[in-house]
Amino acid sequence: MSESEADAGQGIHAGAGAGSGGGTRPGTGVSLRERLRRLPSLGRGGVRGRGKEAVETWRRYREAQLTELAESNRLQRELVERSATPHAQAALPGLADDAPAADAAGAEEPIVERRRELMTVTSPFMFGFFGALGVLVAWWLAQNVGRLGSVITFVLIAVFATLALNPIVESLTRRGMSRPAGVFTVFLGMVAVLGLFSWLVVPTIVQETSTLIERAPRYFEDLNAQPWVVDLNERYDLAERLNTEIENRLEDTTFLSSVFGGVLGVAGALAGGLIGFFTALVLTLYFLAALPTVKDAAYKIVPLSRRARVIGLAEEIMRRVGGYALGQVAVATINGAASWVMMQLLGVPYAIVLAVLVGILGLIPMVGATLGAVIVALVALSQGWVVALVVCIYYVVYQQFENYVIVPRIMARTVSVPGAITVVAVFAGGTL
Repeated sequence: MSESEADAGQGIHAGAGAGSGGGTRPGTGVSLRERLRRLPSLGRGGVRGRGKEAVETWRRYREAQLTELAESNRLQRELVERSATPHAQAALPGLADDAPAADAAGAEEPIVERRRELMTVTSPFMFGFFGALGVLVAWWLAQNVGRLGSVITFVLIAVFATLALNPIVESLTRRGMSRPAGVFTVFLGMVAVLGLFSWLVVPTIVQETSTLIERAPRYFEDLNAQPWVVDLNERYDLAERLNTEIENRLEDTTFLSSVFGGVLGVAGALAGGLIGFFTALVLTLYFLAALPTVKDAAYKIVPLSRRARVIGLAEEIMRRVGGYALGQVAVATINGAASWVMMQLLGVPYAIVLAVLVGILGLIPMVGATLGAVIVALVALSQGWVVALVVCIYYVVYQQFENYVIVPRIMARTVSVPGAITVVAVFAGGTL
């Protein structure tokens, strides 16, 4: 063996004992990476020509590779322990134990290479089979996704509620409470809040709604007595045209049947919405309880070489989505409360009903708050166009305050998004 080859072999042996990909040999200052680079220069012919010396050199080279693999797995384990949750750490079994397994494997191929070979589809028949199967699945989904629209909606609501409540559950578990006890506590608190809201607000909503239905004819009369309505009626004869249209509609049996069917449809929609609400509530409970198990099963599907990165990204995404849901609820609640105060000051009727409606519509991004403002302004017309104009001005000013003050502050706390980025996103959304 030449002097350079002997030096390379000794360097590899020393690097394997050091156990670090970036370490240096004492007294030489040559890194392990540099010693590995020298070895392939022996060439295939050189390996055959030197016999046992070449085999010994290759064995040392292989030992250095396995040492680097063990060190890489150790660093991945440290990264997960610093950044991931305990449930995510459980999805990484055996990272630190890969070094003994690699030593026992000898000259076998690395784990990552074997997995890549297994995942590669080389047969044209298999490629065509899976392609045709994918087309059939896509066609079936396109045909049936419309029928499952309501189910998908309830599932998505439950998923967002789960991601919003999961940080609270994990906060309780970090304080010593078990996961089932934490889920039960959070769910019981949510049911208590909904029950308190129903006890305080729902009777008032029912009473004001019935009063609104009873007094609707008088409100129309008051609206017709408004000066601006009288002026429009004198110019365009709106009252006569409206009465004629109503009489024609009442004589039309098709119209009456459609109206009756529409009323039944509204009643059915309300009943379905109530059932869907309780369904989403139960799904949220199950999703909260099963979330760690689902995450662990999903993480184990990911290849070991990418698992740490996928876990970090998935945990961050779930944290941001849950924070956004909580932030949206907070923004909608503030909007509803501020609207109730404004309507109380202006004397707009049915303030509590409209405030709850504004809060619920505020959960819809971008258009929900505007839709709620339009409804309040229409109801305010019964008190005169001045009150309706004041309501419109209030909502224009409030929307600007919400977009540039309330939303950036809340999202900075819940989603960890800087306020400047939130303001830019609001500008971009308004432009689009």
